[in-house]
Amino acid sequence: MSSDSFHRRTLDALSVYCHRRVLVLLLLGFSAGLPLMLVFSTLSFWLREAGIDRAAIGYFSWIALAYAFKWAWSPLVDRLSLPLFTRLLGRRRGWMLFAQLLLVIAILNMSVSDPRQDLERLALFALMVALASATQDIVIDAFRIESAPERMQAALAAAYQVGYRSAMIVATAGALTIAAWIEPASDSYNLAAWQTSYLVMAGLMSIGIITTLFSREPEVDTKAADAKELQLKQALAHKYPGPLAACLSWGYTASVLPFIDFFKRYGRNAILILLLISCYRISDIVMGIMANVFYVDMGFAKDEIAAISKIYGLIMTLVGAAFGGVLLARFGTMKILFLGALLVAVTNLLFAYQAVIGYDVPLLTFIISVDNFSAGIATAAFIAYLSSLTSSGYSATQYALLSSIMLLFPKFIAGFSGEYVDAFGYVNFFVAASLIGFPVLGLVTLVARRSPKPAPIPAAEPVADCQPESK
Repeated sequence: MSSDSFHRRTLDALSVYCHRRVLVLLLLGFSAGLPLMLVFSTLSFWLREAGIDRAAIGYFSWIALAYAFKWAWSPLVDRLSLPLFTRLLGRRRGWMLFAQLLLVIAILNMSVSDPRQDLERLALFALMVALASATQDIVIDAFRIESAPERMQAALAAAYQVGYRSAMIVATAGALTIAAWIEPASDSYNLAAWQTSYLVMAGLMSIGIITTLFSREPEVDTKAADAKELQLKQALAHKYPGPLAACLSWGYTASVLPFIDFFKRYGRNAILILLLISCYRISDIVMGIMANVFYVDMGFAKDEIAAISKIYGLIMTLVGAAFGGVLLARFGTMKILFLGALLVAVTNLLFAYQAVIGYDVPLLTFIISVDNFSAGIATAAFIAYLSSLTSSGYSATQYALLSSIMLLFPKFIAGFSGEYVDAFGYVNFFVAASLIGFPVLGLVTLVARRSPKPAPIPAAEPVADCQPESK
């Protein structure tokens, strides 16, 4: 291959990152990643500093199980129009704006709660955040898959992950930094510091709202689904009254056909695929719920953790996501899925070493950097893989099902993490969290050997050159 040909192909490959839709997904990724940490590790830190016991914090993490059940209402996002929102913005953007407004309201209410005085109130609004955030995830995932052809999906997934992981850093390191600024004394608890931190997080949700308002609604081909719904409605009209026939046909089309379509395309291998999805992130999620609690118990101050995560964690997350995108293009999805699972499992052993050493800032800096780099690679590959499994007309429901399965089992196991640490200690906990990730490697290998090639993601619009999209 000549030098000119190589350079031309390189520029063609990189031109996708100049597309406006990539920037949109970067910002929407930020909007999606911000609420998760506010009901996960950051909330765990707040509760621990407020004096809530570890077992209760572990049970509190079950709030995040809302993400694992989002498939239950994903058919509404696929097939239901919201009054006013859909008429003004379209189905995808209308649902996005609706979820984002609910998130602002819920996070604001968390910011005026006191876990010492009314833990139930805080739990209620944390649950509201989780439900609204899960709904936003459903529609953003569908928006991403439907916005561009298959060859753009890797770039969109990478941009989404960079935004998502950056928001997670902001919602953890940023929230801790704000709380530390307001209450510099690291050995005391100040409710106002945490309330102010969550108030700022609610304000940052405006990034997602503005992006939604100025983004472009994707064009989706729903003719096949609409035709099946009409056909079923006409058949049922002979047995049931018109309104009931319409309701039944809509419910079947929205809730049943997406699952039938998935199992028809993958057959018996669908079970193996679902098993892989349900276990892929188990090591990372089980460890994550106790991470910030571990930092507190090891004697690290809020500003130290925030500085490490904000500087080294964010940099290594971005490097990992970018490197993951390059690896995906070069070696394919399944090989990088295997690599990501291996790296995530191994990095948990580093936290066990930290537990043995105790308070050591340089060591924690290294461990968090490696952990974020590994997570960037693994998540980029996993998002691309899940996206490739969906089909046109059912993208919201199918992706919600797959991503919910990803969280259900790991989140359930993570709920017992506090009691496990109390019984066996941190070293044993991190070693166990690492070991449970190694069987995933076998699942990735089996899926790669036995599963057919996933159906391509349908194109909704052509890929433009490095020019803004027209309105």
